[in-house]
Amino acid sequence: MIQIYNTLTREKEVFQPIQENKVGMYVCGPTVYNYIHIGNARSTIAFDTIRRYFEYRGYEVNYVSNFTDVDDKIIRAAKELNLTAPEVANRFIEAFEEDTKALNVLPANLHPRVMDHMPDIITFIDALIEKGYAYESSGDVYYRTRKFPQYGQLSDQSVDELEIGASQRMGAEQQLKEDPLDFALWKSAKPEEISWDSPWGKGRPGWHIECSVMATKHLGDTIDIHGGGQDLEFPHHENEIAQSEAKTGKTFANYWMHNGYVTIGEDDEKMSKSLGNFVTVHELVKKVDPQVLRFFMATTQYRRPIRYSETTLKEAATNLQKLRTAFENSQFRLASAVETTPEDEQKLEELTVLENRFTEEMDDDFNTANGITLVYEFAKWLNTYSEEAVVSKTVLSAGLEKYRQWLSIFGIEFLSNELVDEEVDQLIEERIQARKNRDFARSDEIRDQLKEQGIILEDTPQGTRWRREL
Repeated sequence: MIQIYNTLTREKEVFQPIQENKVGMYVCGPTVYNYIHIGNARSTIAFDTIRRYFEYRGYEVNYVSNFTDVDDKIIRAAKELNLTAPEVANRFIEAFEEDTKALNVLPANLHPRVMDHMPDIITFIDALIEKGYAYESSGDVYYRTRKFPQYGQLSDQSVDELEIGASQRMGAEQQLKEDPLDFALWKSAKPEEISWDSPWGKGRPGWHIECSVMATKHLGDTIDIHGGGQDLEFPHHENEIAQSEAKTGKTFANYWMHNGYVTIGEDDEKMSKSLGNFVTVHELVKKVDPQVLRFFMATTQYRRPIRYSETTLKEAATNLQKLRTAFENSQFRLASAVETTPEDEQKLEELTVLENRFTEEMDDDFNTANGITLVYEFAKWLNTYSEEAVVSKTVLSAGLEKYRQWLSIFGIEFLSNELVDEEVDQLIEERIQARKNRDFARSDEIRDQLKEQGIILEDTPQGTRWRREL
């Protein structure tokens, strides 16, 4: 049984979906005003891994992740780039899709955009006003925070504690509120800013209302899982709960999941654009194999902070290469494997034991760190078995398929040797013949030519093997 740490209750709970064998999952996506950095990518990768594991365990996942394409940061970026806000959003949505594809992140079933939901947002806000949870003030609309008794439960804060901080805020907006704790659902238009017509005048939605509207519209009033970065617990997710449950009278999300930060430097400082200490995925994947970055993220359980450095990336590259070599060596051995051996039953039982241990670890709140440890153990099993004098095609094929499935959970895909293009195949065969003819100059020339294409050759007693250079 899958157990999830629920931020709302601060306990691990057995996952019980609303619909049997189905998961409705909403994950807060990026505000598209710049390229994503690897701290942003941590959330995208973490929840993609969680989604993949649910599917591995037989669940049908409806995964919804939004694009925030209306925001103060987008408006500022539009002015700096001399573009419209939609043009900025479109540019960086395309960049997000390009970068996450490189990281082998599966596209969401749906990527809703705020601009496409303006009538839904206005209707939602109007319902909150009718219920007395919201009020209009000089063209703005605010949510009455104190009217929602559970406010602060997700972030484990009391209203009194929050009031102290809110009362210290200054500015014209505070003068429009009934209470310093109230937050904006609709903001009146400023000159030359993008805006929409509404019953309260021209304006645009506040950030928090957007996700409430898109989540409930596409997944229903109550969803199984709501996820996002740890920094979204307060105020974003806290406000989502308040406004959603006030409107529907139902539990908004049964499980709240939050991933930890990516830190950088000796002081383990949180990576963020505001601090200027970020590394964009867009630039990093030009220098580093994206699968290495993806694998690096998988080595830490999603709730834990993860330290980024060139050293940790290199360690990930080395370890990933070991896993890839185990796959390629085992696949190479398939050609000389016999159909079955008397030891098949015992070997297949060993695989079952490994699989049960892997499932037990991953069922425990998606503990990828322990899951990866089992992948290393699986690689060792493959290496040991492949080196035996006689191996079974039945066992080796089953092992390779399971190994591939496990790695796919972490977004790691290995190409089959059978998929090498025809030109490389011919060069390898030509080199084998050159060696037989003792034409070592030609043999070395081919080796160097393949190396330039990222193909590393290994001459073994069983024949020539190859691998792709990371």
